[in-house]
Amino acid sequence: MSWRGYGTRQAFLGERGEFTEVLSRAGIAFLGGLAAGVLVWSAAMERSRRDLFSKSPVRRLAALGYLGGRPGVETARLLADYVHWEKRPLLRKRGQQLLRRMKAYLD
Repeated sequence: MSWRGYGTRQAFLGERGEFTEVLSRAGIAFLGGLAAGVLVWSAAMERSRRDLFSKSPVRRLAALGYLGGRPGVETARLLADYVHWEKRPLLRKRGQQLLRRMKAYLD
């Protein structure tokens, strides 16, 4: 069987061991990328939790925006704590809106 310009199929694909090695490296790279993604996500979630209770209203607003896109039980609990803690009416109202949306999503 001839592949145009490549010679034989064996020459095109290389030895079977080479193909397996390439797949193995691709699998390791995928798992490494997945692990790195989990670490980055974990750090971002921790930062958003910390910023949600920051002294800066701008950071709190940014943290609310971040958490609004990540519905879940843990996020709903965090927002409930935040709503009880927040003293600024506009930020508290935004937190309540997000909390209602989270509860509707989880039901």
